[in-house]
Amino acid sequence: MYPMVETCHIFGFAVLVGAVALFDLRLLGCARALPLRALAAHLLPWAVGSLLLVVPAGLLMFSTQPRAFLANPAFQLKMTLLLAAALNAAAFHLGIWRRAASWNADVKPPWLARVHALLSLALWFGVIACGRLLAYL
Repeated sequence: MYPMVETCHIFGFAVLVGAVALFDLRLLGCARALPLRALAAHLLPWAVGSLLLVVPAGLLMFSTQPRAFLANPAFQLKMTLLLAAALNAAAFHLGIWRRAASWNADVKPPWLARVHALLSLALWFGVIACGRLLAYL
């Protein structure tokens, strides 16, 4: 059963990080022909929907060996990075994203939006790396 749950977790994570990465790359200047708000409207439901796989599967996996996970430095770092990624996303969406209507193909998103995007990519890369390291530490 564990391999099936882990597969769901990894698949959900791929969808989540894929959607986030596409949005972040657009903020950083890739695919400027795509309207930012329209892209977000397509990607956000995928990112949020993927949490329906990621969270329950992650909790199920954690429940099999909570003490071992809590003692694992890779798990501790993964949870810290997840919290940082969530706080970064919240700060972005509750802050500078509210002014995104003026960011179109001809206007670069403000530097703060690009900083959020770079931080997001780095944090999610770290979460993925820590997830893989769980088995080895």
